[in-house]
Amino acid sequence: MMGMLFACRLVDGRTASFDLIPAKLKAQVAEIVIGDFGLPELVPVEFGGTIK
Repeated sequence: MMGMLFACRLVDGRTASFDLIPAKLKAQVAEIVIGDFGLPELVPVEFGGTIK
């Protein structure tokens, strides 16, 4: 549930960058942002996205 909250905030721009996501939630948020929203450009490479 918290992962979805942070994923929505990241996609909406209310959380400025992936670095501000709590460490425990980063993998879950990355999965949601990429899988559900289709936005790998918001996620770092180490979590399966395209940000270097």
